[in-house]
Amino acid sequence: MPIKTDSVWFTTKGQVVIPAWLRKEFHIEDGTKAVVQATPEGILLKPVTAALIKRGRGIIKRKPGDQRLAEEWATHQKEEKELEERHVR
Repeated sequence: MPIKTDSVWFTTKGQVVIPAWLRKEFHIEDGTKAVVQATPEGILLKPVTAALIKRGRGIIKRKPGDQRLAEEWATHQKEEKELEERHVR
């Protein structure tokens, strides 16, 4: 399948309009969030659609005895805060 390309322009706010054919192909609707990632080739924009979330469910299985998700998140937040405080000093 050949790769199809298109051009977009950045606004003064850094916004771009994704062409309609791409929005349709990737099921991007009003309010769809996206992950933006810097790669060696440039900026990668990954829409987070309902279909993507549905496909991703169950990929990460938790094992019996694993830390509860809320506890894991609290631990993560604490570690992030400590890293930020070390960076500021």
